[in-house]
Amino acid sequence: MWMEPLVRARRSFNAQPRVRRELIVFGPALIFGLVIVPLLIWSVGTRVLGPYTRGTDVHDRPLALLGDFFVGLAHGSTVFWLVALGPALFVALIRLLALLIRWGDRWAAGHDDSAAPPPPAPPGTRPASSVTRPPQIAQPTPESRRRNLDARL
Repeated sequence: MWMEPLVRARRSFNAQPRVRRELIVFGPALIFGLVIVPLLIWSVGTRVLGPYTRGTDVHDRPLALLGDFFVGLAHGSTVFWLVALGPALFVALIRLLALLIRWGDRWAAGHDDSAAPPPPAPPGTRPASSVTRPPQIAQPTPESRRRNLDARL
C-alpha cells in the first residue's frame, strides 16, 4: 500500500536515539531560519519595498542581506535571533501543543471521579484509617514448626 513507506520511515525515526531525533527535527528548522528565511525576506522586501540599501549604497544581491544578517546575529541583536530561531521555535510550539492535546485526551479518558479520595472527616471525629487495624499475622504453632523442620531435613 502507499502507507507502508511512511510506516517504515516512522519506525526508523522512532528507533533512533533521542538526541539524533531532535537533531533531525530541529537541525533543518535552524538551517531554514539561518538561510532560507532571510532570503525570503530579501525576495519579498525587494519586490514590495524596492532594492535593499544600506546607507546610500544599493545592494541588489541577496547575499548582501545575508551578510548583514549574520553580522546582526554576531552582534546579538534580538530581532535577528528571532528570525533565525523562528522556525525552530514554531516547531517546538507545535510539538508542545500536540503533547498537551495528547495529555488532555489521556486525562479525559482515564479521569474517573469514583477513584477520587474520600472527603475529609468532620472535625472532632476520628478518621476511618485510625479505626481499621492491620491484618493479623498467624503465629507459627509448635506443630507447624516441627513440620517445617522435618521438611528441611
